[in-house]
Amino acid sequence: MKLKFFKNADPARKHMILRHDVDMTLASAANMAEAEADLGVTSIYFVLIRSDLYNPFSQVGTKHLKHILSLGHEIGLHFDASLYAQNNRDELDNHCALEASLLENLLEQSIGVVSFHRPAKVFQGWDATISGRLHTYHPRFFNEMAYCSDSRGGWFHGHPLELGAVKNGQALQLLTHPIWWDGTPEETALQRLDRLVGNQHASFKDDLAANCQPYADARSG
Repeated sequence: MKLKFFKNADPARKHMILRHDVDMTLASAANMAEAEADLGVTSIYFVLIRSDLYNPFSQVGTKHLKHILSLGHEIGLHFDASLYAQNNRDELDNHCALEASLLENLLEQSIGVVSFHRPAKVFQGWDATISGRLHTYHPRFFNEMAYCSDSRGGWFHGHPLELGAVKNGQALQLLTHPIWWDGTPEETALQRLDRLVGNQHASFKDDLAANCQPYADARSG
């Protein structure tokens, strides 16, 4: 199979779109991007603008995103439609356009593809654009291609190479989440999450000390 981006993937050919939804940490995404670059692989990373777990506009967040781009990968918007009125398509379009423009201004490049975060059924196979942009659950990518995801840290719907459609030469959209691939093969999904919690806790303490002298003095004492 040949790796393609959404804009040039053909469901009728042996093409594969490698997509990553960044749900929890940009650090894991940057690590995955480096590993892929070492293998000569390019993919697309979808980033949340409104997340309580990471901030793409922070100094470290922006550094990770620009590093991912420098390795030849693409970045798209990971859009959480549940934050808005999902039955009002005009409003949804406007909010998606605003989020995409914020990401475009940050990265100084256009955002051409949107991935819905935990998509409602109505968006799975939705035959429309969102804010004038392609989305990952359009029938062209979701129905006409084989689709496989590592949601919850495993291939719960079967290994991608064992899919009948793939064996028959159909195109594939393969979705992974970087957190499940950042670490050693021996780690369980829970161990990876616990490590993330520990790293985030330590990072928060360091940032707090750097910005609050009484806390820094108390730690050093």
